[in-house]
Parts: sequence; C-alpha cells; structure tokens
Amino acid sequence: MRILEPFRDYFWDFYNPLKQNIKDKVDYVLQIVVTVQRVPTKFFKHLEDGIYEIRIEVSGNIYRIFTFFDDNKLVILLHGFQKKTQKTPRKEIERAKKLRKEYYDDKESKNN
Repeated sequence: MRILEPFRDYFWDFYNPLKQNIKDKVDYVLQIVVTVQRVPTKFFKHLEDGIYEIRIEVSGNIYRIFTFFDDNKLVILLHGFQKKTQKTPRKEIERAKKLRKEYYDDKESKNN
C-alpha cells in the first residue's frame, strides 16, 4: 500500500477551488493510486526523470496532478492543473521538478 502526502500547500491550492464532482473524481483516482498494485496508465503515467502525473478526466475536462515517489511507497503530491492541450506543458513539468528539489532540500535540512 502506498501513502499519499501533499508537499506544502501546492496540491491543496489546486484541489480546494474545484467543484465537488471534480473533487469526488480526484478522490476516487487517488484511492486507486494508493490501493492498486499496478495502477493503469489511464490514471498514472511516468513523464520523465521520476516525475509522474495522476490523470483525471471529468466530463471531457482533463486534470493532472504531478507526483513522485520517495522511499518507493510514499507518493508526494505536488501541484495540479487543468489540461487544455494534447501535450503536457513543459513549464508544468519543470515546475514539478523544481518542487521535487524543494522537497528534498527541506527533507535534508530537517535531517541535519
């Protein structure tokens, strides 16, 4: 079983303003990510360099939540956005990498 952990408020800044039906679908997909051994790529896909996206579709609208693994079982939730183009925007992937670096910098400073 995996554990989800939002990093700072980035995930909540994305999640809280969503309409309830979208939150329900996000919650459903996050539950799949936590409990299913092999999560279908429909819901979870590796992008690059250890960055993954959790994929949610509601009524033709597409949402993505960036994430990565820490210690192989802890899924760190980063930021999310509503996708409007076919390809995941490069700036969103770069932001996820930057936030992952912040996470590890914070973790290292707490261990010292």
